[in-house]
Amino acid sequence: MSDKRYLDWPFFESRHAELQRELEAWARAHVSQDVHADVDAECRSLVAALGDGGWLGHAVAGTAYGGCGDTLDTRALCLIRETLARHSGLADFAFAMQGLGSGAISLHGTPAQKAAYLPRVARGAAIAAFALSEPEAGSDVAAMRCAARVEGDEAVLDGTKTWISNGGIADFYVVFARSGEAEGARGISAFIVDAGTPGFEIAERIDVIAPHPLARLEFRACRIPLAQRIGEAGQGFKIAMRTLDVFRTSVAAAALGMARRALDEALQQATTRRMFKQRLADFQLTQASLAKMATTIDSAALLTYRAAWMRDQGHNVTREAAMAKMMATEGAQQVIDAAVQMFGGRGVVSEQPVERLYREIRALRIYEGATEVQQLIIARELLKDLQD
Repeated sequence: MSDKRYLDWPFFESRHAELQRELEAWARAHVSQDVHADVDAECRSLVAALGDGGWLGHAVAGTAYGGCGDTLDTRALCLIRETLARHSGLADFAFAMQGLGSGAISLHGTPAQKAAYLPRVARGAAIAAFALSEPEAGSDVAAMRCAARVEGDEAVLDGTKTWISNGGIADFYVVFARSGEAEGARGISAFIVDAGTPGFEIAERIDVIAPHPLARLEFRACRIPLAQRIGEAGQGFKIAMRTLDVFRTSVAAAALGMARRALDEALQQATTRRMFKQRLADFQLTQASLAKMATTIDSAALLTYRAAWMRDQGHNVTREAAMAKMMATEGAQQVIDAAVQMFGGRGVVSEQPVERLYREIRALRIYEGATEVQQLIIARELLKDLQD
């Protein structure tokens, strides 16, 4: 069992510790670590279970729309993702995408949009997706080419989106498209597109090393009511960045959960595996490795929950969230790699816990801004402060 003393840190309130304890008990009873042949079906099942358990209420804002509060509680989001990720990468994914996929609606949607989508997200009755990336526009959002033009009371979308999580199983997609109000990032708008809308298709399903639903989307003269636009025309980039600022910190928390699970597995291995008439844990090299793993985890946790606390206090956390994501994901990769090494040959056997973690952590260093992008963000914010 992972060390829970961090719950006593001043970043948290008593309700956060209680939330974590309740979710831990729920996850033990409801989250399976078995190998599943049908990832789509398992993801749908997890979303439904998380909705039934009441956990998805933390992924949407507004008690009138099924949320647990009127605003998104970043610390709660992080604790939920950390706990779920320690049990199952797919369970964490299922929760996270409900929040990220509907986050723009929570933050900027009209009352009608919120009423139409958020209660179903909170119940697990509708699966959400966030469609930002394109073949030539991932981290460079300003290079977006998917276009939206206004014709009367409709918007017409044309273009491609790729690497879209929940692609193929989502009931609706928040799609960002170039609407032309200005050049670069200032000419992008956000739209809600329901699955099955004419002109919208799932062009390709994408398989990755840690399986989860992922797809390339195509829009060809896809017409949607202009009432499906989120926020004002040309505000899509700001909406996307504000949404990512909330959930980027939670990516760090998911990495923390995976790292804590790897340390748990390493400690179990070190104290039960015998070599040369002593335990693996009795070797100084093993002790040094465990010490580095624990220190890396606590360092990342401090940055993660600092960023979460600051956002909940109303501060801008662009720099802090970037620091947390960079440190937590890179650190978790190191911790998990050390755990695999401690298991020796058994560490690379398919579907062993540390082998599964090794595959699951890799994508976190890329999605919602690769580590190199986080470095650029941190440096940009530092230089901005100097100029101010």
